[in-house]
Amino acid sequence: MPEHAPTFQLIGVAVLAVAAVAWTGVLLRLLRRTRHQAAPRRPAAPLPALPRQTRGGPPQESVELTPAEQDAFAGLVRHLAGG
Repeated sequence: MPEHAPTFQLIGVAVLAVAAVAWTGVLLRLLRRTRHQAAPRRPAAPLPALPRQTRGGPPQESVELTPAEQDAFAGLVRHLAGG
């Protein structure tokens, strides 16, 4: 027993250590129990109330920039790149 530690401090450390071990044991038991009780997943069926989802995203859009806008964009890129 360390001489510089009060008795109540040593008791507190021991109580915290026992509580941590007990908490870990209970947590592991709960995790094991829920793993065994988990229902097997069945394939997801589409919901009839929702519209059919497409695999791809929306069509790509593009806008032509004027030469002044291209220069401003190039300046912005240079500024953000630190050059």
